[in-house]
Amino acid sequence: MARKTIRVEEKVPFLQGIPLSFQHLFAMFGASVLVPTLFKIDPAVVLFMNGVGTLIYLVLCKGRAPAFLGSSFAFLSPVFVVLGANQAVWGQNYPLALGGFIASGLIFMAVALIIWKFGAGWIDFVLPPATMGPIVALIGLELAGVATNMAGFAPDAQGAYNVNGIIAALVTLLTVAFGSLLFRGFMAVIPVLTGIVAGYAVSIPLGLVTFDGIASAPVLALPTFYAPVFDVNAILIIIPAALVVISEHIGHLVVTGNIVGRDLTRDPGLHRSLMGDGVSTALSGFMGSVPTTTYGENIGVMAITRVYSVWVIGGAAVISIVLAFIGKLSAVIQSIPGPVMGGVCILLFGVIAASGIRMLVEARVDYSKPINLTLTAIVLIVGISGVAVKIGNVELKGMALATVVGMALSLVFHLLERFGLVSAQTDI
Repeated sequence: MARKTIRVEEKVPFLQGIPLSFQHLFAMFGASVLVPTLFKIDPAVVLFMNGVGTLIYLVLCKGRAPAFLGSSFAFLSPVFVVLGANQAVWGQNYPLALGGFIASGLIFMAVALIIWKFGAGWIDFVLPPATMGPIVALIGLELAGVATNMAGFAPDAQGAYNVNGIIAALVTLLTVAFGSLLFRGFMAVIPVLTGIVAGYAVSIPLGLVTFDGIASAPVLALPTFYAPVFDVNAILIIIPAALVVISEHIGHLVVTGNIVGRDLTRDPGLHRSLMGDGVSTALSGFMGSVPTTTYGENIGVMAITRVYSVWVIGGAAVISIVLAFIGKLSAVIQSIPGPVMGGVCILLFGVIAASGIRMLVEARVDYSKPINLTLTAIVLIVGISGVAVKIGNVELKGMALATVVGMALSLVFHLLERFGLVSAQTDI
């Protein structure tokens, strides 16, 4: 017998809704909490603001777009630049990143207003697939070294390797990798969380886990909030990532619409969806949390379960808010060893890179056309080469510089094509 589909506005019985909501929470939990763990901030504030942001999103979308807002990976690379190479000063520099998050949220909101007024067609000219695909891939490629260093695969200053750390990282990585292939049912949607648990368990006998912080942590505690600092240099480094998330957001909304059988870009509208994400991101920056984005993991849960109810999504958001006040949970999350998170990141950052390639495949980008080939080639080389452009005290490099260059070239090439100045050549 066919499994029943629970529609977007359909309410779910309370006892049935609880496990369904937890399922959505678990789907986003590992990846979403990974971001604050990498930044070395309290994950509780992120759980709190992800829940609050999701509820704001559902309200602004009039309860017609089922989406959970989790921590965005697109901002990892520029934030690491702002935080600096010395991890000892990350706590001091993190407020600078918050100013960039708020500016990014404002950009989301501005784009939402432009789309509300003029429509969304112009986005295809500024960020065509041949530009956006390699930009998304660069997010993962830029972070490859961060992942392998955290996992212990690189030697320390004395040339020695942390063998115990490598073991924990490999257990984590292999659990997530094989779990993604072999798990069934509910386990199939939480391979990241399962991998972290497995790596954590192995780390205990290897002496990588310290329980002092967990023992001293209160059972209940307020999340740690951080005040933003507005710095032009940091803002200019971070805001190009907002353009990547906007494109990602549009793609997620289209995919979600296909799953639930509605055109969500029209009802409730792309402008409402982007506005919800923008308000959530800006508010998160003011409270000390990280930028948010619609989560592909939760879209996958809906596709598997055929449960599209916004009431279930809202329930997951409420649970996320409640968990943020459990002090012991935050202490446990912060005790996860670096190699375990490194093992997870090797796969997750690779998946981000692969998702950029997937965008190119799904968009059927024709590389016999010189415009597409040139855009992708330049964006990739600018992003990977390490070349930097310094304007005053502001330095753009990596994915941030590639985004700016890619957008500028896309617009110029579109104008050349529109005025008939591009040759008819289709193969080079």
